Amino acid sequence: MAERASWSLGSALRGIFGAKTIDDDTWDDLESALIRADFGPDVTEDIVEQLRAQVERYRTTDPRDLNRMLRELIEERLSKFDTTLKLTERPAVVLVVGVNGVGKTTTIGKFAKFLGNYGRSVLVGAADTFRAAAVDQLATWAERAGAAIERPEREGQDPASVAFQTVDRAKREGIEIVIIDTAGRLQTKGGLMDELGKIKRVVEKQAPISEVLLVLDATTGQNGLAQAEAFIQHAGVTGLVLTKLDGSAKGGFVLAVQEKTGLPIKLVGQGEGIGDLTGFTPHVFAEKLVG
Repeated sequence: MAERASWSLGSALRGIFGAKTIDDDTWDDLESALIRADFGPDVTEDIVEQLRAQVERYRTTDPRDLNRMLRELIEERLSKFDTTLKLTERPAVVLVVGVNGVGKTTTIGKFAKFLGNYGRSVLVGAADTFRAAAVDQLATWAERAGAAIERPEREGQDPASVAFQTVDRAKREGIEIVIIDTAGRLQTKGGLMDELGKIKRVVEKQAPISEVLLVLDATTGQNGLAQAEAFIQHAGVTGLVLTKLDGSAKGGFVLAVQEKTGLPIKLVGQGEGIGDLTGFTPHVFAEKLVG
């Protein structure tokens, strides 16, 4: 288990590209490393095929050339998606969705802090009213981030009415960005999606929704994506937030998830602290991933 925890794509690639020449072992090892880093079989096969074609075209046997080609290829594929957050409306309303347990509450706190660092005023709406602890947890994170919070007026209040209250207050007080937490329980997907639809309709009567961000736990990889499929199909998701993207052991999931969903990654969380959420930059990510 310890060996698994310490494995990283970067160190595996250093071993592969540190060899004297490109041979059959190079390709086998590269394929294994990409699969292990959660690129998924389809993306891995595609990348290896493209790299084989490039190596043949340039008639190179130098693993350092292969290293550069891999980095450029990953960056190029990541860059096909527009990772910019669209937050120009005032107030800009962001709905945050995702299954319970992926780090949605902490992500909202970190996102509020991220926006605050750019001088934006932020109001967080606690519309996940089905878990009593969710409101208190959210309030704690909002406080850490220096953001205001709109709580339900009573226990078990309708989530859409909390969302309405939140946007109404933002308009009255001139707050620039609204982040609304939503329920993530999966027992009744239909009910959950109806509820999200209702929140959207209520909010859109007051202000356009700028982003619907789906939070995914990078460590759960393809399984987490399968769990979140209902949100992608029915919640009008505009971008992804990947949490727990520590090291490069699961780094390939970044590319796999964008290509599988057709949705851009807009934010990545790489630690537990309030300041550990950043915007996603394909060039920087590809460089860190491949080295």
